[in-house]
Amino acid sequence: MEVKAIFGERLRELRQKAGLQQNELGEQLGLSSNGIGMMERGHRGTTIEKVVLLAKYFHVSADYLLGITDDPTWRGAEEKAD
Repeated sequence: MEVKAIFGERLRELRQKAGLQQNELGEQLGLSSNGIGMMERGHRGTTIEKVVLLAKYFHVSADYLLGITDDPTWRGAEEKAD
C-alpha cells in the first residue's frame, strides 16, 4: 500500500477514535477540513512538521502514522502537566 494511503487511513482512524470532525483537527493543525479530507483519502501528503504534530497530538509514533510499523506505541518524552 502507498505511504499516503496508509497515512490517510491511520489519520482517519485516529481522528474518529478521538471523536473529532475534520474541521476540528484542521484547526489544531492550521489546515482546512478539505485539506484533512484530502490527506485521509491519500490525495495529499503533508510536511514533516505536521507529522510530528499529529504524532504528538494523538500520542502515537510517527513510524506508525507513516506505515513503517503497525505498533502505535508512543516513544517520545512524556509531557509534564503544568
